[in-house]
Amino acid sequence: MNIAVLASGSGSNFEAIAKAVKTNYIKACLKVLITDNEKAFVRVRAKRFGIKDIFVNPKHFSSRVSFDKHIAKILKNEKINLVVLAGYMRVLSPYFVRQFQHQIMNIHPALLPAFKGTGAIERAYRYGCKITGVTVHFVDEKVDHGPIIVQGHVVRGEGMRLEELEKRVHKLEHILYPLAIKLYVERKLKIKGRNVKII
Repeated sequence: MNIAVLASGSGSNFEAIAKAVKTNYIKACLKVLITDNEKAFVRVRAKRFGIKDIFVNPKHFSSRVSFDKHIAKILKNEKINLVVLAGYMRVLSPYFVRQFQHQIMNIHPALLPAFKGTGAIERAYRYGCKITGVTVHFVDEKVDHGPIIVQGHVVRGEGMRLEELEKRVHKLEHILYPLAIKLYVERKLKIKGRNVKII
């Protein structure tokens, strides 16, 4: 099975996935990284792991759909079976989602449906949540909305600083994302409506 990662930033989740593939925890080929940010540090990580790295400049496209059509073409040429979003700062067009129905995963640093969108860890912290966490889900045409694959929680300790909470959430991300991908690769996920059953 061939996996592609779409990322825009530092790429710590990309590295967790790459390590899981390298150690054979995920029995698949991490074939390509695609990024919309030429200076993203994730590209350095891809080079370290010897993974093909493609930068696509959004400024060269007239619309979100034309950009997504180009990305979809690359993914089909690479024979990609699973598209993994890892800090990808673009909202996918309905066209793209339909091209890869139930083949796109995303990770969100909160317990969906709470705190959708950006800045989720800080918003949960400022809200005073005693428990927050991580959600890995399939992507549909709405933001942070698709069927949930796995979730994990992080308890906010008394007096815990925001920076410590962020560290704990990211540490959990690096466990849950490879797990969700492993389950997909091993065909252990069965989707029925909004429910994802692990078989």
